[in-house]
Amino acid sequence: MAKEDLELEDEVTVVEDEADESVEAAAEVAKTNLTKRRIIDNYLEERRLQKQLNDYDFDL
Repeated sequence: MAKEDLELEDEVTVVEDEADESVEAAAEVAKTNLTKRRIIDNYLEERRLQKQLNDYDFDL
């Protein structure tokens, strides 16, 4: 029985390690997606400001 208990505990540890790795991987993906989204937002903001600058009538 003691040997079986140890085997079960080892299996639980493996599952926890895999869960930790998947959480870390998911966090890395989320971080990458957030970075990409910020780059896109900055690009769109720059385009919007460039358009406003081009449309501005400097001869007021």
